[in-house]
Amino acid sequence: MSATLYIVGTPIGNLGDLSPRALETLAAVDFIAAEDTRVTLKLLNHFEIKKPMTSYFEHNRREKGEQILSRLLAGESCALVTDAGMPAISDPGEDLVRLCHENGVPVSVVPGPTAFASALALSGMPAGRFTFEGFLSMNKQSRRQHLQSLKNEMRTMLFYEAPHKLCATLRDLCATFGADRKMALVRELTKIHEEVLHMTIGEAVDYYNGVQPKGEFVLIVEGKPESDAPSFSLEEAQNLAKAYLADGLSASAAAKQAAQETGFKKADLYKALLEE
Repeated sequence: MSATLYIVGTPIGNLGDLSPRALETLAAVDFIAAEDTRVTLKLLNHFEIKKPMTSYFEHNRREKGEQILSRLLAGESCALVTDAGMPAISDPGEDLVRLCHENGVPVSVVPGPTAFASALALSGMPAGRFTFEGFLSMNKQSRRQHLQSLKNEMRTMLFYEAPHKLCATLRDLCATFGADRKMALVRELTKIHEEVLHMTIGEAVDYYNGVQPKGEFVLIVEGKPESDAPSFSLEEAQNLAKAYLADGLSASAAAKQAAQETGFKKADLYKALLEE
């Protein structure tokens, strides 16, 4: 194979979901960059593929990214895989892909399962417009600031969450969006215990106070109902941003605060402030 980085989607649970093209690519590349080589080794062994591997994950991505790039520039081909699903989606593989583009290394994608898209399709929640928010921060303040920025979001919102953080996240969702907001909790996608629970956020808080969360979750939260949409005009939102600016906030902070309160985009309000 030519010197190319192949982004290869792997199963999120059921090994039967690995595509023939993914199998062919994994067998043909010179080496594989894996989030956890132990996890990927199980996948390769199942399909009787023997291939050199190198680890590439959050805490070594800068050093290993340069090493992988050097090998690609020297003419080797590489398959980038994560433990489950599509690399570079809420994943440090994003940095390696960018590094390759910046250095003229060809990048090709071999699509595979994606947890958030699969969960949304399975949930029956509104899917015409949605926003994928990935993992929330483990830092309480950062997590709450992230959620606060979504308070007026009208699109369906999707989050990834680990079982040990689920209860805290549900409490924060309840504080931000209210106990009556509808949601779906999807866990163990494509596995034996695949489950979809439909309930309000308040009901989810109560439910998991008595049930130990198990498995990886995709949380799907209903957007703000149109009947609750902010009744601000653009001019009113701009005037509010100007008022915050006059109170001593920076232009960026004033635009951000006004955007959170009115539902308009921070960038539009910031631009209006700069034009004054």
